[in-house]
Amino acid sequence: MPDPPHEVPSDRVLDRLESRPDGLSSEEARRRREEYGENDIVRGGGRSPLSIFLAQFDSVLIWVLLAAAGLSVWAGQAVDAILITVIVVANGIFGFVQDYRAERSLESLRELAAPTATVRRDGEAIDVDATALVPGDVVVLRGGDVVPADGRLLDATDLEVDEAALTGESVPVSKSSTAVEAGTPLADRTSMVYKGTNVTRGKGVAVVTDTGMETEVGDIARELAATEETRTPLQDELDDLGRTLGVGILVLSALVAPLLLLRGTDAIQAALTAVSLAVAAIPEGLPAVVTLTLALGVRAMSAENALVRRLPAVEALGAVDVVCTDKTGTLTRGQMTVSRLWTNDSVVDVDAEHDEDGTGDAAQVSDREELLLRIGALCNDSTLEDGDPTEQALLEAADRHGLDIDGLRAETPRTGEVPFSSERKWMGTVHDDVGYVKGAPEVVLEHSDRILTDDGPKPLTDDRRDRIKAIVREFGDDALRVLAMASREDPGDADDLADGLTFVGLTGMIDPPREEVADAIAATTRAGIDVKMVTGDNVRTARAIADSLGLGTAVLEGREVGEMDDETLRDRVESIDVFARTSPEHKVRILRALQARDHDVAMTGDGVNDAPALKNADVGVAMGIRGTDVARQASDIVLLDDDYATIERAVERGRAIFDNIWKFVAYLLSANVAEVAIVFLASLYGYLILPAVQLLWINLLTDGLPALALGADPKSGEVMDRPPRDPDRGIIGRQMLGLIGGMGAVTTVALLALMWYTLEGAPAVTTYTMTMVFTGFVFLELVGLYVIRWLRDTPTLSNPWLAVAVAASIVLQLAVLYTPINRYFGTIPLDLADWGLIGVVLAICLPAYVAIGVLVRRLDR
Repeated sequence: MPDPPHEVPSDRVLDRLESRPDGLSSEEARRRREEYGENDIVRGGGRSPLSIFLAQFDSVLIWVLLAAAGLSVWAGQAVDAILITVIVVANGIFGFVQDYRAERSLESLRELAAPTATVRRDGEAIDVDATALVPGDVVVLRGGDVVPADGRLLDATDLEVDEAALTGESVPVSKSSTAVEAGTPLADRTSMVYKGTNVTRGKGVAVVTDTGMETEVGDIARELAATEETRTPLQDELDDLGRTLGVGILVLSALVAPLLLLRGTDAIQAALTAVSLAVAAIPEGLPAVVTLTLALGVRAMSAENALVRRLPAVEALGAVDVVCTDKTGTLTRGQMTVSRLWTNDSVVDVDAEHDEDGTGDAAQVSDREELLLRIGALCNDSTLEDGDPTEQALLEAADRHGLDIDGLRAETPRTGEVPFSSERKWMGTVHDDVGYVKGAPEVVLEHSDRILTDDGPKPLTDDRRDRIKAIVREFGDDALRVLAMASREDPGDADDLADGLTFVGLTGMIDPPREEVADAIAATTRAGIDVKMVTGDNVRTARAIADSLGLGTAVLEGREVGEMDDETLRDRVESIDVFARTSPEHKVRILRALQARDHDVAMTGDGVNDAPALKNADVGVAMGIRGTDVARQASDIVLLDDDYATIERAVERGRAIFDNIWKFVAYLLSANVAEVAIVFLASLYGYLILPAVQLLWINLLTDGLPALALGADPKSGEVMDRPPRDPDRGIIGRQMLGLIGGMGAVTTVALLALMWYTLEGAPAVTTYTMTMVFTGFVFLELVGLYVIRWLRDTPTLSNPWLAVAVAASIVLQLAVLYTPINRYFGTIPLDLADWGLIGVVLAICLPAYVAIGVLVRRLDR
């Protein structure tokens, strides 16, 4: 297999591609286009809108609900059937809207393509459609261009390319035509340019090595197309619940009907009871309540700068136990900032007294340091609003310390210049009788023979040179990007500017951490969530930022990840805090290694290179400001402020949402278990204690307004002071099973006792007995609702919507007893003595509910 093009001289790459510096002929380009196809991202086998809509009903619980709707129609309960159907369809429509947007991920990749490209054909430079490029074409690149295909540079003059979207590198990369060493990672392949990246300055010529799906962006598109949609723990648990209910309903229905027939009940009534029991066992309000609760969470998270694209991801955040976060713009501010100045053994922490937004009082600087800032402002081709990030950082530092940039440039006009080049590694400007130079410290130092001190320029001795080199190393160890500044009196011709310089000092720049991130990381760590940095930046920068944020400094390079097999990576991945110089493939492998160790992982990202990892993650989190459209479309959640602290708040919200889901699942199932048990046990004695209409009314009251109002409950206790929930335990874990079983048993025993007491030996169930059991059931469920909330540390009066919902349910129940509609429900009005009897039942059951809750919680812990 031939060496990769970035590792071999450019003339050999031309020979390999059978091309020339003046490009291909038009005829050869046409032939190659037929062979290689268009230089375009091929649309994957995306799903049609119809298939996306139908997929919303691919849930066992939905199937059971639809079957229940069919049974309701057969039993003559059309209203309940309509209610169930409306709920199912509404959920399907909502899910369709969410998923259809996600299908645009690959389409976004297509939009990265440059519309046109300047290419040499038949020895002439012409503009062609970028999709017409073929391997071997020679393209011309200038500042502002989008690179149209992957290519090997043949020539580069001051060429810099912003590759952040592809590699994660936070600053533009200087490019040259010189081959790089074997094994050089993608972010350091300075001899290459890649499709979809942006030329920020300079010019270059490159021979196209790969087009279309063979480019680096094409590899990402292929990865996205092959990625299956991940399911959240909640989705899997609801499916498990649906299967369990489905089997249980079939068994119960098969048992109850024969039992009633044996007891003399007529066939129609027996069948109706069996069907009603089946419908009663289904918590038909569950999908609606889940959807409402998640939707409320979406609205609340949007107000906190987290835009949710996929509804189940809201709850999935509550199960996350690892966050793999990008560095640039998420943990850091996303912009270069001058952090330190050094002049003749004097160090100034420039932004020590500055707030994140750049406000506050600037640190005082000496005359030498002011000259350093002056050089940075004048030997500079950018403006505060636009330009190279490094040069903008120098301007912002000067502006912060009181220098009027526009006034300074007007008073000191440029009369000559030496532009920056990657070979020269410095830039110089002449301003009448003085010249200024900025560049790489080792180069500027080499051209300097004096240094500026308090007493004026002094000879630059070997000791002073060694001291400057030591300072450069110290700055580098702190992940600072270092530039040196120098001046020259009477520079004469600009070409001789670099001779006999006076060394003025050093500037250290960094993309600094956001001020709130350290506290947010500490909060997520307390919550049992491991935070790992996964970045395209170099090891030194990544380690320094991680250390300043308290992340830990165990670092693994992408190159090392690439050399490991999957098993070795799985063994190492948990102990690593920082993954540096990572490629798209590395990020996906890191993610899968963590998932293989049963972790639920949230992955953040902003670039094209992050899209596969975002789509494979349990929760993909994209950046809204810096993020590419590809990353946003591949994600589940978009951070509108690109801030890690927003993730911490979103995790807190996700945990609170799970608590609410847990509460109403426990509430609904405890009611349904009691309904099934009462009807089943009473049927053993030939009693039809709760007819179909009453069972469905109970479901309407309990699965209706009170359950929906639970979705608006505030967070339960200190949700971030406990570890992530274990997805393997599920919603219906030991605590809930104990609660459902215990409360269901208490309700069943109490209401069966009430039945026997009110029957007074009658051979058949009377209307009075039905009314007492029916009413007692409704009020016991409302009491149980508050006990369940208390178990999750929810303040009793914290949700006014719930109080309204409970009051409405009570009014509706009283209407069923005391208005003419009672004849449709088979009920009669109750007197005060009857209410006193129901009150006794409530007084007995309430402490029993509380005792069961305390016992279950103690055993669970």
